[in-house]
Amino acid sequence: MEARCVARFVRVTPRKMRLVADLVRGKNVNEAINILKFTPRSASAPTLKAIQSAVANYAQLHDASSSEIDSLQVRTIFADEGPTMHRFMPRAQGRATPIKKRMSHLTVIVSAPKPVEVAATEAVEGADAKPAKKTAAKKTAVKKSAAKTAAKKSTPRKSKSE
Repeated sequence: MEARCVARFVRVTPRKMRLVADLVRGKNVNEAINILKFTPRSASAPTLKAIQSAVANYAQLHDASSSEIDSLQVRTIFADEGPTMHRFMPRAQGRATPIKKRMSHLTVIVSAPKPVEVAATEAVEGADAKPAKKTAAKKTAVKKSAAKTAAKKSTPRKSKSE
């Protein structure tokens, strides 16, 4: 079960917004709120507001208790680029330089953590299947590179005097 919040047309550049989003990605909601309250960046206020809105959406959709809300995690948070306002600044000798005022769209998805049993079985199944493919690919790559080096060493080089 999850809930989301999309804050659109936030007047903070996406690059600055992503720096703040990286701080709280994957954290518990309460921990994320505490981090954002004490982060001295311009993007922390809209990010905090979006996380609180996503938590409120979760409580509204799922009739959640306070203990369930306390266990929520910030599953996904990302900042996309919004529209850019173009302004001009007067410069010397009658010139004008463009100024781009960028906006961003912030998306936050909060969800309850998966039960431990389900998460553990998924991790075990995924761990068994993936390394076998990787090791087989590595072995063939090593064999090919060994064959190439052996071929290079076996062919004699001609000297200039011959």
